[in-house]
Amino acid sequence: MTARLPVFPLGTVLFPGLVLPLHIFEERYRALVRHLVELPEGTPREFGVVAIQAGWEVAPTGPGGRPIPGGGAVTLHEVGCTAEVRQVTELDDGGFDLVTVGRRRFRVASVDEGAAPYLTAEVEWLPEPTGPDESTALLAARVIAVFRQYLTLVRADEQELSEQLPEDPTVLSHLVAATAALTVADRQRLLAVDDTAARLRAELRMLNREAALLRQVRAVPVPLTELATPPSPN
Repeated sequence: MTARLPVFPLGTVLFPGLVLPLHIFEERYRALVRHLVELPEGTPREFGVVAIQAGWEVAPTGPGGRPIPGGGAVTLHEVGCTAEVRQVTELDDGGFDLVTVGRRRFRVASVDEGAAPYLTAEVEWLPEPTGPDESTALLAARVIAVFRQYLTLVRADEQELSEQLPEDPTVLSHLVAATAALTVADRQRLLAVDDTAARLRAELRMLNREAALLRQVRAVPVPLTELATPPSPN
């Protein structure tokens, strides 16, 4: 099943169930918000968030703040996630502050740059797991244990580690992918995985990799003189 969505290119990856606040200041995306606000009551106010593979979030402008023709072209990743608007605050300058929540994953089939002031795309909805099995639940328990160990390495305040992590394996997999200190490329690969168990296994590998790097950095002191001296050119 396919659908047409407004698309918001960003330099980050959105996952289902995760909150994404946005500050809207470009006119093309102000138009997108006005379109969503004007939808009939009860209609889902959502748009697609897709991470940028090449290009920039903000379109370059010329004299007088006018957009440069073709200057805002971006290359998008193939898989994105819809953002459902939960709160809209209109600002005095005509911009908006939004609170959105990730809802469902999709694959971009085609992008249309001319149908509206903002990008639109034909998208294919990606399947989501219907429920966890025993092996997935066991994987989730392992990820929780490793993720807590990882958090002890990246957070200074131990009281923060008492937070409750979700028991649902799919929800957990999205939370870990969004909150661990991963690259956009790593997050994008996790978003594109359709199977929760496969995503959890990938996260175990990534968390173990990141934890090993953090331990190594902590174990090898760096002389202050090295931190203060810029590297010499090769």
